[in-house]
Formats: sequence, structure tokens, C-alpha cells
Amino acid sequence: MSNTLNNTALENLVKVALAEDIGSGDATTLSTVPENLKTKAVFLAKEDCVCAGLPVAAKVFSQLDKDVKFTAKVSEGDFCTAGTIIAEVFGDAQALLTGERTALNYLQRMSGIATTTQKYVEKTNGSKTQILDTRKTTPGLRMLEKYSVAMGGATNHRFGLYDRVMIKDNHRELAALSGNGGITRSVNSAREKYPDLEVEVEADNLDEVKEAAEINAEYILLDNMSNEEVKEAIKIIDGRSQVEVSGGITIERIESLAAIPGVDFISVGALTHCIKSVDISLDIQIDTNS
Repeated sequence: MSNTLNNTALENLVKVALAEDIGSGDATTLSTVPENLKTKAVFLAKEDCVCAGLPVAAKVFSQLDKDVKFTAKVSEGDFCTAGTIIAEVFGDAQALLTGERTALNYLQRMSGIATTTQKYVEKTNGSKTQILDTRKTTPGLRMLEKYSVAMGGATNHRFGLYDRVMIKDNHRELAALSGNGGITRSVNSAREKYPDLEVEVEADNLDEVKEAAEINAEYILLDNMSNEEVKEAIKIIDGRSQVEVSGGITIERIESLAAIPGVDFISVGALTHCIKSVDISLDIQIDTNS
């Protein structure tokens, strides 16, 4: 996953969101706002935040009226203090009012993810440890949520089930039905079937860490381990695999984990599934020059 949005996928997402909201028509706007009235609106940050989602908000209005002009006043990933005008939009007043809530829903949630993510990243204190997201995303919105994580300064983990082999606890349990050495068999099988993909093994205890390290898994995920257990696991791994720490990670714990030599990644599901949207408003301003 990169810091870009797939335009075709974005078009489809916005189309569905607008259809959900508009239905047979925006009854209030169509009955109260004159046709052909031009106006300007500004997106205003009502609280400090990291901005994310401007291209998505712009897409909302362009789908309603191709002549609407959307002008970003800040860049994606910028920190904005309360009171900052983050974008202006000018065009057909009916289009602006009809798209208002959909555009804000995207912008507020995406900025909320970016803002929370930056707080986690700051806790790494400039170490080499990278904060990762997870697949705990809203169904259908993963592209937008992972993009927002990247805007907050963190790194995207695998996007889906197809771009990395990740042998988790349930995979290990089923592999163990064939006897000892389930991790080794699973890694070997994955490399045979998907030679171009990196392999990650989730380990719940030090015995599993040892087996995963001996088979040279590219990544070993230390799941729900204490800091002392993490340190012991890193000694066992001894540089043979990159180390990811996960499971119940709170922002208060990031600093101590990032200070442990050998912790390459810390993955945090809360970046996308426990998010408070940022308070952003859209204020209509009648353009007296039109």
C-alpha cells in the first residue's frame, strides 16, 4: 500500500456513498435552494488535527457537478490547528449542499485516523521502530483507512490476504494436527506455493519463536508478550527475522517497546477500529461577486 488512492476504486466508493445518501433526490436542497446559484464553502478544522481525505472530498463534489472547483489550502498529512481553513469549494450551491455530509464523513473520519496515528508515531521518539496498521478496517473502506494511516506517518502492513503469507494462531493449530513441526511445515509449504511472497509467523510463546526463527521466516510476530518476553524472543531470533510486536498495544506502551533494540515494528489495530472522527465543518459563504 502506498500514499496514493486508486482512482477507479475511489470513484466507485464515492458513487455508492452518494447513492446511499441521496436516494431519489435531496428533497430539502431541491425545494429550498434556487437552481444555478453559485456559492463558496470552506472546510474549517474545529480542533487540532492531521488532515487526510481531501482528494476524497473533492471527488464527492466532482461527481455531483464536474464544474465545481475544489481548492486544498493545506497538504495531505499536514498538522492543522483549530481554526485552519483546510479547503475551499466553489460552484453550484445545490451540489455543495447535497455533497456536504458525504464529504465531511470521509474527511472527518480519515483525519481522525491520521491524527490518532501521528500520536502513536510520536511515541516512538524517532527510533527505527515503525508503527503498522492491521486488517481491522471497515469492510469496503480499507483503502481509505490505510491511506489515512500513511498520512499520519505510520507504515501500512499487508493490504489483504494476497500480498503476504501470515501464519496466525488458527493456521498453527490446524497445522499441528499433523504432528510436531507445524510451523516449519507451514512455512515450507507457503514458500513452495507462493515463492514471491514474504512469510510471517505469529508466535504466542518462545518455543514457537524458536521454530519460526530456525526456519528463517522473514517476519516473526510476537503476540501478547510482555516486554521481558519480547527481549528474550529477540535474543532467540538473533537477527534471523524481522520482529513485529502486536496484541493489546496501547499508546502508553509504545515508548517502552520502541526502546527495545530489535523491535522493528509495532502493529496497532486501534489505528483504524477505535477512532474518533475529527470535528470539521463546511461553512457556506454566498459569493456576492457571482
